[in-house]
Amino acid sequence: MRPFLYNLFSDREIIKLGPPFLQKPLAWMISGLRSGKAKKMYRLIGGKSPLLDITLAQASALQNSLNSASSAQHASPHFMVYVGMTYWRPFIEDTVAGMYRDGIKAALAVSLYPHYCIATSGSALSRFTDALRQYPLESSTISSWFNHPLYIEALVDSITKGLEAFPQGNVDILFSAHSLPISIIESGDPYVEHIKETIKEVVSRVDVPWHLSYQSKTGPVKWLSPTTEEKILELSQKRVRNLLVVPISFVSDHIETLYEIDILYKKRAHELGMRLERVESLNTHPLLIKALNDLIMKRLEGMKGMVDS
Repeated sequence: MRPFLYNLFSDREIIKLGPPFLQKPLAWMISGLRSGKAKKMYRLIGGKSPLLDITLAQASALQNSLNSASSAQHASPHFMVYVGMTYWRPFIEDTVAGMYRDGIKAALAVSLYPHYCIATSGSALSRFTDALRQYPLESSTISSWFNHPLYIEALVDSITKGLEAFPQGNVDILFSAHSLPISIIESGDPYVEHIKETIKEVVSRVDVPWHLSYQSKTGPVKWLSPTTEEKILELSQKRVRNLLVVPISFVSDHIETLYEIDILYKKRAHELGMRLERVESLNTHPLLIKALNDLIMKRLEGMKGMVDS
């Protein structure tokens, strides 16, 4: 737990801990202070994060989808889908090295963050680019897909099924996005605009009252607001009694969905006289896999040299 948190807090793209030379010492101190609390949270969701298992399942489903389409079209490429992560194993650098050892000659990196942010997609793809400098691989990247029609359809399907948990009574939707330091947005990062564009597309298909909040802030700097906790309190004061939470910036279950929303926020809502439910995360939703397939195939169109590799 502590090494993972150290890697996370060492990234100045996420949060700047004093001057650069103090970033890693402070990250080590914070990781030590927080690891015990974090372990307790993970115990409540089964003892570990399911994120890697889900991502591997997504990779397997995508690989099958890509190769099925390739065979049906009598095309030449055979696709291999690898998983690389920023803060824990398998690290992106190790995955790129493994691809090269496997004889891969061309690589297309797809961020699993639908909405671009320098602290998420930007950081991950930067590591990918840096790792490639050691290997003669042709490469390209897909950094965002927040308004892809199939992704929007997947969200709408998930929300429609989530609303079935409330057969009677009015329901409000709360889109809960991962928070960011405001300084990142003020520097011109498009994350918030991407989130709002996704919501705009979704609510054009689902006619219910909706709200936006931000979760998972950490550290002393100013973060995006309102927080999800603040918004739940506000809605309770407005006598909203049924709330369906949509973790809008996440495509997989992990600590933010399984602990923060399902345990922490649900308990708080109950204390305020509200019923809070969460939509199922997309995980390996067929429409999500189709969206990723479509993104990849469209990027490869016209890139014959890379496809033939």
